[in-house]
Amino acid sequence: MFSAQALQLIDIVAQVGSFTAAANKLHKVPSAVSYAVKQVEDELGVILFERHHRSVSLTVAGEHFVKEARQILAQMEQVKVGTQQIANGWQPKLSIAIDNIVRPDKISVFIADFYKAFKDVELDIHIEVFNGVWEALSTGRCDIAIGATTAIPTGGDYKYKDMGNIEWSFLVSKNHPLAKAEHDLADSELTDYASICIEDTARDIPKRSVWRLNNQRRILVPDWVRALNCYINGLGVGYMPAHVAGLFVKSGALIEKQLENPVKNSPCCLAWNGKKHSQAIDWVIQYLGDTEKLHKDWLS
Repeated sequence: MFSAQALQLIDIVAQVGSFTAAANKLHKVPSAVSYAVKQVEDELGVILFERHHRSVSLTVAGEHFVKEARQILAQMEQVKVGTQQIANGWQPKLSIAIDNIVRPDKISVFIADFYKAFKDVELDIHIEVFNGVWEALSTGRCDIAIGATTAIPTGGDYKYKDMGNIEWSFLVSKNHPLAKAEHDLADSELTDYASICIEDTARDIPKRSVWRLNNQRRILVPDWVRALNCYINGLGVGYMPAHVAGLFVKSGALIEKQLENPVKNSPCCLAWNGKKHSQAIDWVIQYLGDTEKLHKDWLS
């Protein structure tokens, strides 16, 4: 209904309490200010100012109008500044998908360092598993993916940094029937035991798991903490990332076994949407570093 200039004029008149004083401040003649106020009042069908001999004062309706006008002007300024910031590479929110496979203790450190650099950008971090990471990136649910595994899918404009390979450890409980076996285990020795698997978070693309034999029962769990509990309690067997299982193998709670048909190491990478550009994305990519630093920080 009203231009920013009209709202500002009403606000200034309210502040100085005089058409003449407002005119001096706006470098206009008093009649122009008086006319502009009258136009707004006619549009509203409401009197905003009581006219006195040499001053004006707000009516009750005028007080309400000025209060609302100031809020609208503040919002308009926010829209202007935000638009300019986005045009210059700023974004109000950065979404990052982190695969459950990486070290969780690094996440809080990363968050703290990010907010030291960007106090006005909201950071949205969510945990995904396996193909769920790529799906989050391809559908726009995240801007950056840390710990994306296997080959980079075709058809998207992805950029990436190699994080090195994930080494896998095949595990059984220290009390498991296979714990004392001194030979490489054959598939036929494993099918009677459930395979402990992390549930892939992909919704619309095929899910995958690290290891499962034909006709082998699965125990699906949401994360490696629940998987560890299943291993330790002898509920099944299977693979875990070596950097996650290492402490439990060293303590003797879990036993690492060798298989006749072991799984291969998995390539892992940091990936991001090549079509999106912002200062926050650039900062994150630089902060996370090269392949050696990425592997050391997140996979060792």
